[in-house]
Amino acid sequence: MRHPTPRLSRRWFGFALGVMAIIGLAPATSQAQYSAPELRTEAIGEKYHVELAGTLWTPSLFGVISSEQFGIAGDEIDFQSDLGFKRTRFKDLRIVLRPGQKHRFRIQYTPVLYTAETTLNRSVVFNGQLYPVSLPIQSTFGWKVWRVGYEYDFYYSPRGFVGVLVEARFTELTAELRSLIADESTLAKGPLPAIGGVGRVYILPEVAINFELSGFKVPDVDQDYKANYFDWDIHGTFNVNNYVGLQVGWRRMTTFLNIENDIGDTKFQGMWFGGVVRY
Repeated sequence: MRHPTPRLSRRWFGFALGVMAIIGLAPATSQAQYSAPELRTEAIGEKYHVELAGTLWTPSLFGVISSEQFGIAGDEIDFQSDLGFKRTRFKDLRIVLRPGQKHRFRIQYTPVLYTAETTLNRSVVFNGQLYPVSLPIQSTFGWKVWRVGYEYDFYYSPRGFVGVLVEARFTELTAELRSLIADESTLAKGPLPAIGGVGRVYILPEVAINFELSGFKVPDVDQDYKANYFDWDIHGTFNVNNYVGLQVGWRRMTTFLNIENDIGDTKFQGMWFGGVVRY
């Protein structure tokens, strides 16, 4: 029988080592060239202690006012059909102080002011004064709200949170009717508490969906003082980085005040746009 020579054996041994080396290097080379980048899971926009936000809000307006004086009951005067108020753009300021991951102190200021000139299509009584039909009038309605509150996020994760909100609201309502025969105004203001819930979820590291609901109803213990209000806000935030973001949302606020027969019943709702900075 013929045995392989030592030179031939060495050739086969070298060839086998070469094949094994190629097989071993192929996965490493493929992984280096074609491996997918690691996915980023940490949310952008959660590293801050102070947050400032400004918005522009153009809500639809629905509401009535009524004012009594000298024992003369006032008529319910409609903002649109009687006074001719039109949709108007308003600014809104929000400040968040965040001393800890789950703790936020919040301040919000929303000033609303409507003005209009129209001719009455019916006679109305306001603040004890009769305004006859076809009378040209100038009207003003102001509604300002300061919100000061504390939020505790009982559930917090890198991609969202759920929390509770307790706050005080300082509401001021003013209304004025001016004409050639009379110039009357009324003012109603007072602090009201509020409780609610908030939530946020990051659908992408840069994109968050936020939801907030708060409100309160004063118990019926005094017929001269009744009030209730609810505030809905849902919006999205696109965070350019940890310090700057863009926002768009929808908000609805309903308020009813009855203070010694001066009544304001309003509803504002609509889209808003804004921006936020953090540090």
